[in-house]
Amino acid sequence: MVNFIESVLKYPDYCRQFNCGESLITMFSCPLEARLMKNRFTDLWSQYNYIFYVIDGRKIWHTAHGSYDLQKGSCVFIQKGASIIEQFFDTGFCLVLFFIPDEFICETLKKKSVPINKMPKKYGPVILLDSNETLAAFFLSMSSYFASTREPDQSLLELKFRELVLTVADESRNAELLSYFCSLLHEPRSVSLQRVMEDNYCFNLKLEQYAELCHRSLCL
Repeated sequence: MVNFIESVLKYPDYCRQFNCGESLITMFSCPLEARLMKNRFTDLWSQYNYIFYVIDGRKIWHTAHGSYDLQKGSCVFIQKGASIIEQFFDTGFCLVLFFIPDEFICETLKKKSVPINKMPKKYGPVILLDSNETLAAFFLSMSSYFASTREPDQSLLELKFRELVLTVADESRNAELLSYFCSLLHEPRSVSLQRVMEDNYCFNLKLEQYAELCHRSLCL
């Protein structure tokens, strides 16, 4: 399977990349002559959650729980794990992409002035986000960083990551995402392991990749 974040890092000439610790922001543009995925269907996995906003193009994320047709204007949160990505060769795919580890999300949410209330488990591997004015303004604010030739300060990048997490967590209409955030904060490790296995059992993941998704060692 293709590791999503590693495949993006291999092609810095095709996308503007900003690194912030284990996380990464990138403006990823995929013209016809420079595609990272050469086939109509590609098995993809990521050890990090990611949020992206589709600027142009279309792809379909196929998961164990259903398929999601993501087109221009879509804003989504995708859980760490595996998917089958279906692409369309009549157009490129351009997006603003944020990879965000579990630990960073939890650390940020714990500092939230109004804690997230515990909610029943109700979320899928691909979560559509409410594209309100605040979130739209956030992605618009990122355009100046991608347009500039200067690299943003690491502290500023970290603040932008926290701003994004808090912005989506502050929208009550993102109930599915809030449910997932609650699981990250309160779910026992045994339940987390079971959930990761159930969400990814139908994909050809190696044991080492499962261990990475579950934050566990193969020695334990």
